[in-house]
Amino acid sequence: MLITTTYRSPVGPLQLFATDDALVALSLPDRPGPPGAARRSKILAQAAEQLAEYFAGERRVFDLPLAYDGTPFQQSVWRALADIPYGVTCSYGELAKVIGRPAAVRAVGAANGANPLAIILPCHRVIGANGTLTGYGGGLDLKRRLLAHEQGAGPLFAR
Repeated sequence: MLITTTYRSPVGPLQLFATDDALVALSLPDRPGPPGAARRSKILAQAAEQLAEYFAGERRVFDLPLAYDGTPFQQSVWRALADIPYGVTCSYGELAKVIGRPAAVRAVGAANGANPLAIILPCHRVIGANGTLTGYGGGLDLKRRLLAHEQGAGPLFAR
């Protein structure tokens, strides 16, 4: 059974899920996550602290033990997401090339959409080939705001 806690972020409540050893999922507001039992843990506290630093503009890279289930292909996409620098975007096609599967653009998009650790594995940094914002589990407005936040366009949300 996973352990869970809710982190109240500027974008709404984020549900964090972990084992005793690693963070396994982050559910965006209004998105269901895996079942879990509420309990305090060192991993969940670290994740909440690092998210607070990210939203305050003080953290650019997450440093958490992660464990996620997915196909080998999905996992290769998710690992590549972690390498997209803060404030930088790339296209689905560029991401497909990075993982050595240049023809798998649609599959990369599907794996991106199945990312269990949104924000921490920054799928919001992946955009369409023509520079447009495309799909995001938290909605395009949230994607736009996260990218603006990372590009120094002011506070994430008015407080």
